Amino acid sequence: MTVLRRLLRLRTGRLALALLAVIALLAVLGPLLAPRDPLATSPDALAGISGAHPLGTDNLGRDVLSRLLDGSRVSVVGALEVALTALVVGAVPGLLSVHLGRVFEWFTLRLADTLVALPFLLFAVAVIALLGNGLTQAMLVTGVLVSPLFYRVARAATLGIARSPYVEAAQLAGASTGWIVRRHVLAKALPPLAVALAQTVGTGFVIVSSLTFLGIGVEPPQATWGGLLATDLGFLAQRPWAPLVPALLITLTVWACNLLADAVRDVSGAPAPDAPRPRSAQASAGGTR
Repeated sequence: MTVLRRLLRLRTGRLALALLAVIALLAVLGPLLAPRDPLATSPDALAGISGAHPLGTDNLGRDVLSRLLDGSRVSVVGALEVALTALVVGAVPGLLSVHLGRVFEWFTLRLADTLVALPFLLFAVAVIALLGNGLTQAMLVTGVLVSPLFYRVARAATLGIARSPYVEAAQLAGASTGWIVRRHVLAKALPPLAVALAQTVGTGFVIVSSLTFLGIGVEPPQATWGGLLATDLGFLAQRPWAPLVPALLITLTVWACNLLADAVRDVSGAPAPDAPRPRSAQASAGGTR
């Protein structure tokens, strides 16, 4: 609650929380607020803005506003699946790696290095090809690929206090590893993990939007923000303004997540973790050294 109060004192924190609260409400209530059936077609295809259709209709005559509201849940849930999977898979071994011996530490370090080398998008496409066209399995696997970020953050926090006097005293007193992690390590690890979590939700949104933009992970006619953006780009001559709406929603959501991460870092003093980047960007950075 102290961190939340500090966040609310920051202008950037209030703005980020307000934007994300609106996005969360859209995900929960969006399908209920849709003025029309998002799957219902009509002869009035590619219609402009009107009282009956505030954002017009798509190429099949479906109400765009209703489809945006209906698709918000899929986009938000997919991003959360990525972030929460990465948090659990990465943070738990990161917190325990310093306390469970050199073999466990070596194994988890090598596994994290291996996961970092795998491309998100290509691996997600391969999983969908093996397990079927479903967004959940793709997001869970992508979360595993992002988990080294949380592993490194948690391990760095643990290393910082592993040899502190109070931890050594607890070990000499016979305290278990679980008790030491809960009592001493988590307090130091939570702020940087919260920063990484906010960043990863934004990254998850980009991944979900990229996959659904390509038509991967969802079955038509399911609406998603990425899918709506792809559809609108195919009819720029008739509705040149249409792609701006889903693109703006995606951009605002990712920006709000990064803004929240910055605000949490500012109020907690946590160091900024290295956010996962596309493989092409990493290759370019390496080539300029």
